[in-house]
Amino acid sequence: MSMIKGITVTLIDHIPDGKDAFGAPIYRTEEISVDNVLVTPSTSDDVTTQLNLTGKKAVYTLAIPKGDSHDWKDKEVRFFGQRWRVFGYPTKGIDDLIPLAWNTKVMVEQYE
Repeated sequence: MSMIKGITVTLIDHIPDGKDAFGAPIYRTEEISVDNVLVTPSTSDDVTTQLNLTGKKAVYTLAIPKGDSHDWKDKEVRFFGQRWRVFGYPTKGIDDLIPLAWNTKVMVEQYE
């Protein structure tokens, strides 16, 4: 049993829900609670690298639990009473080669 425990993060997803009169897609918002997400401050190396590559400032890094099948790319998330935006591609490891309960990593920036 792992002594490390993450928090519940709310993932905001936009689900296609038909088309408008001009044929453009209409989306509905769905809030998904994801339990046991580790939240850590991004390292200074991560902040510098992401700022140079994308122009975005990584504030936190989220570790997503194994077995989670949600799409995290470019999504809004909420935790610590604030809104954040995931940027970049999620980094995923091989479940069997990672000893703990998390295998996917994403970075978030402040979202206004």
